[in-house]
Amino acid sequence: MTACRDADRGHEVHAPAVSAPDGRPLLLVNLGCGHRFHPRWLNIDIQKSGDEVVVHDVRRGIPLPDASADAVYQSHLLEHLSRCESEFVLRECLRVLRPGGVVRVVVPDLEGICRAYLETVSACAVAGDGAPVLAHEWMVTELVDQLCRHVSGGEMLAYFRGHNHDQLAFALGRAGLEGRRLLEAIAGAHAVTPKQALSPRQILGKARRLARAIRESMLRLVLGPEDAQALAIGRFRLSGEVHRWMYDRISVSALLCAVGFVSPTILAAGLSGIPDFASYDLDTEPDGSTCKPDSLFVEATRPPVPCAGASTR
Repeated sequence: MTACRDADRGHEVHAPAVSAPDGRPLLLVNLGCGHRFHPRWLNIDIQKSGDEVVVHDVRRGIPLPDASADAVYQSHLLEHLSRCESEFVLRECLRVLRPGGVVRVVVPDLEGICRAYLETVSACAVAGDGAPVLAHEWMVTELVDQLCRHVSGGEMLAYFRGHNHDQLAFALGRAGLEGRRLLEAIAGAHAVTPKQALSPRQILGKARRLARAIRESMLRLVLGPEDAQALAIGRFRLSGEVHRWMYDRISVSALLCAVGFVSPTILAAGLSGIPDFASYDLDTEPDGSTCKPDSLFVEATRPPVPCAGASTR
C-alpha cells in the first residue's frame, strides 16, 4: 500500500485500497481537492477540509514514489498557479503515474467564457436592458474578476449580493455549485443566531483574528497607509484565491504534450478513462449535472514506455 506524509498530521498516511478490474491495487490521486473529494481517493490539498485530506503543497512536488499512481485528477488548480508552477505540477503528475496512467485536468474554459461573453454583447445590441444586460455584467465579471481582484470574493461576491435570486439565474447557470455555495454563505452571514458558548476552535479563531488586526495596525503605523495597503494586496494575490493564468483546449493540450503526456482528449464532465470515474461525483452531481459548468475537461496518458526527463528530481 502506498503512503505519503501529511504535513498537518506529521506522519505517513496510507492511500485507501481500491482494486483494478484485474485485482491489482489501484491508486487514484486528487490534487488540490478542496471540499470535493472521495474517500476511495488519496486526497491532497494545501489546507485540510476533512479527515480524509492529506495536507501538502503540491508546488513542492507530489509526495508519492515514481510510477505509483494509476490516475491523477486536479480540478481548478492550475489556474491558481504560475505557468512555471503549472508545468512543474504536471511533470510531477507524469512522474508518479504508471505507464498508461491517466491525468485529468479541469480548468475554467477560457474559450467558452469568451464565446459566452461575446454572445451577451450581441444580445445587448438587440435588447439594451433586462436579462441581456445582467448576463453581460456577469460575463465581464466572470472573465476578469478572478484575475485582477484585490480582496476576497471580489466583484463576483458583489454581483451576488447586489441582485435577487431571479436576477441571478444566468450567473447561477454559469457558476453551478460554486454559485449556490456563495448564495448560502451570503444568507448565513445575515442570519441571526442565538448566542451560545464558543467552542475552543471558535475561541482560537477569534484570537487569531484579533492578533491579525493588531499586526495590521502596527504595519500601518510603521509603513504608512499606502505601503501597508500595497503589502496587503500583494499578500492577498499570493494567497491562492486569485487566478494567475487562464487556459483553453489548445493551451492545455499543448502543455500536457510539452511535459511528456500523449493523446490529450477533451471530454464531457461525466466521461473519463479513469475506471468508474462518474461514480465518485467529482465533476458531476448525483443527478448527473455538472458541478462547474464553466469548465474544460481534458485527459491525457503517460506513454506506455518510460519517458525521458519524466523525473523532476
